[in-house]
Amino acid sequence: MAAAVLEVAEREEQLVAFHLANEIYGVDISAINEIIRLREITQIPRANPDIEGVINLRGKIVPILDLRRRLGLPAAERTGVNRIIVVENGGCTVGLVVDGVTGVLRIADTSIEPPSKLICSLHEAYIRGVGKVGDKLVILLNMDFVLKVDLSEL
Repeated sequence: MAAAVLEVAEREEQLVAFHLANEIYGVDISAINEIIRLREITQIPRANPDIEGVINLRGKIVPILDLRRRLGLPAAERTGVNRIIVVENGGCTVGLVVDGVTGVLRIADTSIEPPSKLICSLHEAYIRGVGKVGDKLVILLNMDFVLKVDLSEL
């Protein structure tokens, strides 16, 4: 019985943590293919404003999404620490431009709370929770909604 209680207490999530606008965000590590340096992005005419364009990643054309823009955060100057996080979601490969990657975090399930209804508004579905790691908070993104395309805008 004690072993079962210990097993429940040790459940945790592994996340890749990254910075956007001075906050720490996290994405489930299983959704991530790789993390690459920012490179030249080919713009696509009349693309959704969140889509910066595409890159050629080892022969595969990958759309690149400006995560700041998608989340309604202010634009910032690009630096050498910006990265593209290449994620796989629903059979699609997409690159997300972030301010910088912090690393891999392990967060106990008991340290994750759902987003407050008072804080989240129209786009609350983008956030699946907030995790506590020491004295820091990590905003956990729901990639199903972050990568969802509204076809009515096309």
